[in-house]
Amino acid sequence: MTQPIEVRLIASSGYPHDVAIAARGCAWLKHHGYHVGNPDILARRYLRFGGTDAERLADLHAIGTGAARELTLAVRGGYGLARLLDRIDFPRIAEQARASGTPIVGHSDFTAFQLAYLAATGGVSFAGPMLLADFGEEHVDAFMWKHFEGILRDPAYRIEVAAPQASAPMTVEGTLWGGNMAMLCSLLGTPYLPRVEGGILFLEDINEPPYRVERMLLQLLQAGILARQQAIVLGDFSNYRTTDYDNGYDMAAVFDYVRAQLRIPVLTGLPFGHCPRKLTLPVGGQARLASSGDGFTLALSGYPTL
Repeated sequence: MTQPIEVRLIASSGYPHDVAIAARGCAWLKHHGYHVGNPDILARRYLRFGGTDAERLADLHAIGTGAARELTLAVRGGYGLARLLDRIDFPRIAEQARASGTPIVGHSDFTAFQLAYLAATGGVSFAGPMLLADFGEEHVDAFMWKHFEGILRDPAYRIEVAAPQASAPMTVEGTLWGGNMAMLCSLLGTPYLPRVEGGILFLEDINEPPYRVERMLLQLLQAGILARQQAIVLGDFSNYRTTDYDNGYDMAAVFDYVRAQLRIPVLTGLPFGHCPRKLTLPVGGQARLASSGDGFTLALSGYPTL
């Protein structure tokens, strides 16, 4: 009988809003060969956080201290990592994670940890599913599960995305990085934002109407971040509303405008973000991106596997 893969949960941001969803996520993972070793942290509450600052910091500093190739999985996003960044011992976590071979997975607010981890140590983590939003769903998304298992068990993973593109066909190679755009913007001007030259930057966000998405993209453009990349790949921007005042100004108009300001490709349709159908992507891994009018492929490498 195959031994279950150990899972270490980290509640570094918000607490579970529904314990039944958290329990369902743990049960789903168990049924699919993953054993959650520390479910007790799901009961922690402090203000709007999944524990006190000290408890949440301890979660992060325990990464890589368990079984070899133990999976580290964020419980949920929300808010909270910004309070911890200046106290996180990133070199310690990187040393433990590399020694144990633990993949670290999460998204949303967890983007702040992932980018700071990359900036401080070059450590690679995964932008991917979390316990509540993904494994706790009543119907876990088959696409998400296929690509989660796929990349974590394959050191050279290839993804094909069928999505019509406005940019001319191209092929580039570089460091893949990014995540939640609001979190990335919050790190501008701090030592926690990695300085990636010639990278492939992927971005997503939720609850942000077109004008706020454009404002963040222009902030990244005016800060010089976008021009230093070889390509920008945009994921899911969902759960927003436009009004009559927008007068036809929608997300497509935003992307067209930003594309016109740049001399690098801006691709759309990446299956990633605050949506059930998401890829698992190595933040700090290496990528070869090839696009055509019909879509694009990503060939990924340089990340830990189970």
